[in-house]
Amino acid sequence: MKLSFTQYNVRCTHPFGISRNTHETYPEIFVYLEQDGILGRGEASPSERYGESTELIIKTIEKGIDLPSQIESPELFEKSVLYQCGGLKALEVAFSMAYLDWWTQSQNMAMKDYFGVEEKVGPLTSFTIAIGDMDLIAQKVEEAKPYHILKVKLGSENDKEIIHAIRTETDKVIRVDANEGWDLDSGETMCKWLADQNVEFVEQPLPAEKVHETAELRKKSPLPLIADENCLYPENIPEIAHAFDGINIKLMKCGSMLKAKQMIDMARERDLQIMLGCMVESSIGITAATHLAPLVDYVDLDGNLLIDNDPYIGVLIEEGRVIIPDGHGLGLQLNSTYKGLK
Repeated sequence: MKLSFTQYNVRCTHPFGISRNTHETYPEIFVYLEQDGILGRGEASPSERYGESTELIIKTIEKGIDLPSQIESPELFEKSVLYQCGGLKALEVAFSMAYLDWWTQSQNMAMKDYFGVEEKVGPLTSFTIAIGDMDLIAQKVEEAKPYHILKVKLGSENDKEIIHAIRTETDKVIRVDANEGWDLDSGETMCKWLADQNVEFVEQPLPAEKVHETAELRKKSPLPLIADENCLYPENIPEIAHAFDGINIKLMKCGSMLKAKQMIDMARERDLQIMLGCMVESSIGITAATHLAPLVDYVDLDGNLLIDNDPYIGVLIEEGRVIIPDGHGLGLQLNSTYKGLK
C-alpha cells in the first residue's frame, strides 16, 4: 500500500472566532492510501488546543509509518498503524478514514454499510456563527438562510449583545457553544438567560478541568449541557456522564472512525444525547463523519460550509439535512479545478 500526503490550507469565508482564538485559514493534511487501483482519502485537521500542528504531523509521517503488507480488516489496520502516529489524534483519524475509504471501496460498499447504518439521511445540521465583527452578524444570518439551526459561538464579553443581534434578524433555534469560556457563576446566569432565547442546549460552558463545577451547573441550568472538550475519547465518557446531558463527538479529537462508533454505543448505554461535531475541514473529514450521522441526535457538520476553497465534493445538504453521498467508500470526488490533489 502506497502512502502519500499533502498540506492544504482551507480558507474561511469569514474570520472564524471562538472564545480562545480567531483564524482566517486552517492548515489541513490530506492523507492518501493507494493499492490495487483504489485510492483512499483521509484528512487531519490538527487542534492547537491539544498541542497538535501540521508541522508535527508532517514530521511524524516523514519519520516513517510502517504499513502492513497485507491487511484483513479496518480493526487490524488501526491496531498496527495508529500507534505510530505519536499520539496525534488528527493524524490517527486521517489514517483511519483513509483506510476505511480504501477498504470499503475494495469491498464494493459504502462506508456507512460497514457501520451498519441503513439510512442515507442524517439530522439537521447547524450552521455556525462564530465570534467576530458584530457588523457582519446580519450578513452571516443571511448566509445561514438554508439551514434551520444556528450554532453560535459565545464565551466573550459580548455574549448577550451577540444573541440580541441574531434575534433581531431571526427566531431560528440556536445552539450555544461557549468553548470553556464561562465560570460557574457566569454559566448559571447565561444558561438561565438563554433559556428565554429559543436556545436548544449549551455546549462546553466551563473549562474541561471544572467537571465538579459543571455537575453543579447542570443541576441549576434549565438547558441541557453537552460535553465537547470534556469528551475526547471513549474512556472520558464514564468520567463525565454525571456532569452532562450529552456529548459531542469529533473525529479529529477521538482519533478513529471505530472509536467514534464506540463512543456512540457507550453514550447510548448511558442515555446521553449525542452530537457529531467537526473542526473547520474540507469535505473529506465532513463526509466521513456524515457516514455516522444517522446514528446520532444532532449534527454540527458545517466545517466545509464555512470555507470557500473546498477541493472535494461529498456530503450533500438537502433542506438543511446532511445526506450521505452515493458510491463506494466515502463517496468523494475531487473538484477538477483543484490541481495537485488526488
